[in-house]
Amino acid sequence: MALTDTGIRRSKPAVKPYKLSDGGGLHLLVTPAGGRLWRWKYRFVGTEKQLALGSYPTLTLAEARECRDAARKQLANGIDPMAQRKAEKSAVKVAAEHTFEKIAEKWFDHWKGHKSARHVSTTLNRLKANVYPVLGARPIAEIVPMELVDLAKGIESRGASDMANRILQIVKMVLRYAVAHGYSTQNPASEIRASDILRPTRKTNMARIDAKDLPALLRAIELYDGRHLTRLAMKLMALTFLRTTELIGARWEEFDFEARRWDIPAERMKMDTPHIVPLADQTIEVLTLLRSLSGQHELVFPGERDNGKPMSNMTILMALKRMGYKGRMTGHGFRGVASTILHEQGYNHEHIELQLAHAPRNAVSAAYNHALYLEPRAKMMQDWADFLEKTQRGGKVLPFSPAA
Repeated sequence: MALTDTGIRRSKPAVKPYKLSDGGGLHLLVTPAGGRLWRWKYRFVGTEKQLALGSYPTLTLAEARECRDAARKQLANGIDPMAQRKAEKSAVKVAAEHTFEKIAEKWFDHWKGHKSARHVSTTLNRLKANVYPVLGARPIAEIVPMELVDLAKGIESRGASDMANRILQIVKMVLRYAVAHGYSTQNPASEIRASDILRPTRKTNMARIDAKDLPALLRAIELYDGRHLTRLAMKLMALTFLRTTELIGARWEEFDFEARRWDIPAERMKMDTPHIVPLADQTIEVLTLLRSLSGQHELVFPGERDNGKPMSNMTILMALKRMGYKGRMTGHGFRGVASTILHEQGYNHEHIELQLAHAPRNAVSAAYNHALYLEPRAKMMQDWADFLEKTQRGGKVLPFSPAA
């Protein structure tokens, strides 16, 4: 006879375990300790097996019958229910081990390779701050496209559209890695483009003065009454038009005064490739003054409180603000001014771009591009330094042109 809930509740434990049959291979095993365990007996490829379904009353009689019927369907389709159960448990375990965060950590260790320390640190911080709180605990094989869309749009809603785009690119790389290494069978980001989900933003250039305002700025720098190190940093930036972080991180060991060149290692450059700055006469004069101020330190521009760290990247911006150039000029602006004037005066575009460390560098060219056209670049940098000196002294922008 089929079991009833009343009959099950009335069952009492005995000295030995016994079974209460419900039919179709389903039975309830009553243990001496009073446990009531659902079991389903079946045969697969001639072998008798028992599948544990759960315990009563946690699993009710009706639910136990549903489990039996589902298992019988699997059996009818040639699937061993016990093997299927083990596979599902294994899949759950794998999912717990292969979360987005854990696979992202594997990707990060693989990816960071020869990337600059700054780039590596920034990428890791972006993952921790923006991605892990949302996707970190998710099994990577279960992530769906809409989760990525929600992630990106959530970041965009904070007013950080550029960050949303960057995060999307990082997540795509992690998901590609997951597919390549068998942690997932598909990449949910493969058909997602930032332009399809994020609002377009207008690219704005860093504030910079026009060429006609350069003489006044150069005189203001010369008369700057703040810290000498800051004044010389602005002069050196005007002469070399490096990025602010590249300039303030300068170390004395990078300079070869005899060869008249400044070799900046790849790990300090935004492009992750080494860069050479030919030293003009005026640049060497500024460096000589700087050496009298900071030559005892490893850094050319040591911080005021900690000489083991470079000055703040806001130092030059704040100095320009004090000089009355708030909203009109930034440290980065020196690069734009130099590029504009050098192009207008007819200097070779490729030489200018290489000196700005703008030039595209693929894996093949990265090893030597930084040293291309050093002779004409050295001539260009000396011309530029002469131009700045004459402009500052003359009070107006004077025409100059490259040697024929």
